[in-house]
Amino acid sequence: MLYTSARLFLWDNEKIVCLNVQKILIIRFSSIGDIVLTTPVVRCLKQQMSVELHFLTKTAYKNILSPNPYIDKIWTIDKEINEVITDLKAEKYDHIIDLHHNLRTLRIKLNLGVSATSFPKLNIEKWLLTNLKINQLPDIHIVDRYFETVKKLDIKNDNAGLDYFIPSNEEIDTTKYGFIPHEYIAFAIGAKFATKRLPTHKIIEICQSLPYPIVLLGGNEDADNGQLISKKSDAHVFNACGKFSLHGSASWVRQSKLLITHDTGLMHIGAAFKKRIISIWGNTVPAFGMYPYQTDYEIIEVNNLKCRPCSKIGYQACPKGHFRCMEEIDVGKILSQISQKRGV
Repeated sequence: MLYTSARLFLWDNEKIVCLNVQKILIIRFSSIGDIVLTTPVVRCLKQQMSVELHFLTKTAYKNILSPNPYIDKIWTIDKEINEVITDLKAEKYDHIIDLHHNLRTLRIKLNLGVSATSFPKLNIEKWLLTNLKINQLPDIHIVDRYFETVKKLDIKNDNAGLDYFIPSNEEIDTTKYGFIPHEYIAFAIGAKFATKRLPTHKIIEICQSLPYPIVLLGGNEDADNGQLISKKSDAHVFNACGKFSLHGSASWVRQSKLLITHDTGLMHIGAAFKKRIISIWGNTVPAFGMYPYQTDYEIIEVNNLKCRPCSKIGYQACPKGHFRCMEEIDVGKILSQISQKRGV
């Protein structure tokens, strides 16, 4: 495939430098949601420039990007950048877009020695919010902050939202499991950290209170919990946790009427499909800029807790021991929002 040269302009203080760019490397190592959130930048780069796009991520996340038609080549690492650094040098990139911005990506940029723009992570502002409860974060979604990284390349947000591509062989025929497309509720019960997940008894209460068909979604680590929730509920609740690939779970989300989810990857996948979303937040907060992007959503959270947010990511147990940020979630409010959004 041939690529014509594109003219990019980088601001170096007051000086405008014109570059002929043919090949760009984008870096984002993890995780599911963060990678999905990079897709508008990927799309706009490809559509607004004649450029060959490569993407560097962790091996565990390659399958998320493989079906993306806007990416020409995917590079992966398991642990260390030394696994690919020689090959990356041989590609002779014209520019690097660093959407991860840590010590490893700094080493890559130094080794490759080409022009680069980097995503501002705002770690100081996040520290102030989690430790001193002082909010100095900009009121802007992380996707729009990603676009600040490519602003100097004259790339503009097309406002088409997130992308998620499901291979045709991983689409789920929901009718085989007794579920009519766009008639059931998808409930993503998992999250990497326990402090992002509703307590099981609250999920059971929600499921028992809803008369609609529900599909529980999560990974292998959520399978036992999903089985317990399904058993304690009724036949209208199907435990799909651990039974499908990520693309398969995404297919269930795509065909759902409504998505209930924690602050996790399936929330952003749901946003990519423009799903109506009930987004439940525990120890993290939407102020970090990672709420559902460009879709109809409702935030469910416990405000005015002195200990919240306690982390920008999460913990496997509440540091205070009381877990008020999730234990005090109003199930009645969730049920009310489900009824409203399901009927829209």
